[in-house]
Amino acid sequence: MPTLTTLPALPETIDGLPNISGSEKQVLEVVNHNSPVFLPNTNLKLEDITATFAVALHMHQPTIPAGANGEYISHLQYMFEHQGEGDNHNAGPFANCYSRMGDIIPELVSQGCNPRVMLDYSGNLLWGFEQMGRRDIIDNLKRITCDSTYQPYVEWLGTMWGHAVVPSTPIPDIKLHIQAWQHYFAAMFGWDALARVKGFSPPEMHLPNHPDTLYEYVKALKECGYKWLMVQEHSVQTLNGEELKNKHTPHRLVAKNSQGKSVSITALIKTQGSDTKLVAQMQPYYEAKSLTPQNSDYPPIVTQIGDGENGGVMMNEFPPGYKQAWHDMKQNGGGTKGVVGVNGTEYLELIENAGANPQDYPACQPVGQHLIWERVSDSQSVEQVIEQLKQENPNFHMDGASWTNHISWVQGYENVLNPMNKLSSLFHQKFDSLLEADESTTQKHEYREALLHNFLLQTSCFRYWGQGTWTDYAREIYQRGEKTVNS
Repeated sequence: MPTLTTLPALPETIDGLPNISGSEKQVLEVVNHNSPVFLPNTNLKLEDITATFAVALHMHQPTIPAGANGEYISHLQYMFEHQGEGDNHNAGPFANCYSRMGDIIPELVSQGCNPRVMLDYSGNLLWGFEQMGRRDIIDNLKRITCDSTYQPYVEWLGTMWGHAVVPSTPIPDIKLHIQAWQHYFAAMFGWDALARVKGFSPPEMHLPNHPDTLYEYVKALKECGYKWLMVQEHSVQTLNGEELKNKHTPHRLVAKNSQGKSVSITALIKTQGSDTKLVAQMQPYYEAKSLTPQNSDYPPIVTQIGDGENGGVMMNEFPPGYKQAWHDMKQNGGGTKGVVGVNGTEYLELIENAGANPQDYPACQPVGQHLIWERVSDSQSVEQVIEQLKQENPNFHMDGASWTNHISWVQGYENVLNPMNKLSSLFHQKFDSLLEADESTTQKHEYREALLHNFLLQTSCFRYWGQGTWTDYAREIYQRGEKTVNS
């Protein structure tokens, strides 16, 4: 992979704002390469492996207008400053969870283990560390991100900068979130680190099932250099509308829009279950031990993600459970033979280097799309079919699917969604024409500030905790955003 240190380093903040725009051209140049990331340095050989597993840790804290003078601060900072509220006494343990992989990975490597971990941190959270002056957390993460000693063991996954759930994010903003995360990650960890980010982790594992939203999402991922994304098992189906036959093999997620245009991307299937408990107790490893290659020349993969900090099971049970699994592998094949841990990109590079073709992976599509495509015709458009299906089946919807399907990100949140869509519209009305005339518009303070407000309002948390304080936060962000755009 090319060395990119010749590019000038990006500052983390500019005039008090996170550096989320202004160097889009350089970002796209860095991420759009086909050089292998893990293959040159991996110590794994396919012929020695019977089954694999990959675990990812998802980390997030929203940005809220709750500082001493109403300024934007990380919710983590709010927790530290209001220890008596709710579970805010866990602020210290949360901060430790964000940092501890920077200690655990070097410890395991020094003990002769062969660990792997994928990390998914929202842009909000990374900015929060910078705002709080928590260089200790940032430096610990830099250790396992930028030190070549530990790069083979750690993979960062891209995500939406503002932890926005994709199905209800205004389509013009999807790519902006994706690029902004890459932009800010490069500022914090450097260009070389960004070039290694090839997998994508959607907030809340939320997959759009509306054909046009899905198409724009996958198209944006591909344009931003991503090779694969993680999808929840029950959020996809075969092209015939059936359940996936083998969730332990890579799939090809097919996205077709209402105009008939199609694009696809590799998907690794996250299995169902109680995510944090499964990751904390390293269930993917123990599941992989029961697997053998099925209808494939390549070892199967068990893929799982869970919150990396949330709840006692992750705070307390994860470190010993994680370490025990790698020591167990060390005792059974040295961590390189039999059942082994992999990172997602590493696994795909290994099997594709051995002859696997992404175009030959089993095809899948979001749940519900089979019903649409079997009815669409010259006389019936996609939107007409969707309306018919909604009338016939009250449970049919185009809200997407996630790992929290008992929660709607749309119903009952009109007081957040309507302002969110209005602010997005105001943002694009003002800046799209300016951008067409001058692409350096993204370097200007007024653009970056308006973009930030747009992202903050789209953070999923304002549609998770119910009506009250969190929807009040959303109203305040909207009012500030509207003022910023109209200034």
